Order: sequence, then structure tokens, then C-alpha cells
Amino acid sequence: MVIFWGLRDLLHHHIDTRPPETARFFVAGAVINDGFFIPVVLLLGIALARVVPGRWRAYVQAGLIIAGCLALFTYPEVRDYAHILHNPTSLPYNYTEHLLAVILVVWIGIAALAVVRTRPSRAKRRGGR
Repeated sequence: MVIFWGLRDLLHHHIDTRPPETARFFVAGAVINDGFFIPVVLLLGIALARVVPGRWRAYVQAGLIIAGCLALFTYPEVRDYAHILHNPTSLPYNYTEHLLAVILVVWIGIAALAVVRTRPSRAKRRGGR
């Protein structure tokens, strides 16, 4: 019911919502998602399963998921879309450098966690219980 309400408003306020552009946006998004992103992610997952050893795989997957979410979230800032407004204070920082720095920190944290969790315990190293 909510979808129909939104469609009614989309068509009713056609000057503001521009239904042809909205439809093109949704169709292009579905085609790009289903035709490009999903196959690429599946192929990368298959390659990851073949290349990365089992005990490290979960950590690499977690790092890739977090890095991917960060990249998607910061995409508008990295692309400088707000500079269209001709306001130099709208995006005052270098968001590409900041994204890379945050991703580096994430990978360092995941690497440290992986090393700590996958090293043998003291009992196993001494041959005890």
C-alpha cells in the first residue's frame, strides 16, 4: 500500500519528481546491480575461496565487506558531487585520502585480530591439554 501511495505522489507531483528520470534511475540501478555488481561480487567470492586459506578467509571477507561498505558510503564525497553547488566549504577535505586511511586502519585492525585469534594457545604449544 505504501508503494502505491509513493507512486501516486510521484505521478501527482510530476513537475518536481520527473517520473521519466526516476524510472530511468531505477531501471539503470537494477541493470547495473544485477548485470554488473552481483556477478563481480560472486566471481570475487569464488576467487577468494580458492586463494585464501580457510582459517584466514573469514577475516579477509570481513575486511572486504567493511571496505566495500565504506567505499559505497563515501562515494558521493570522493566524487565531489557537492562542488556543483559552487561552495568551497561544502566538501573542504580530501575524502579520497581519508577513505584510504580509514580502510588502512580497518585492515590493520583485522590483521591484528586475525593474528591474535589464529595463533595457537599456550597449552597447545606446550603439548598440554
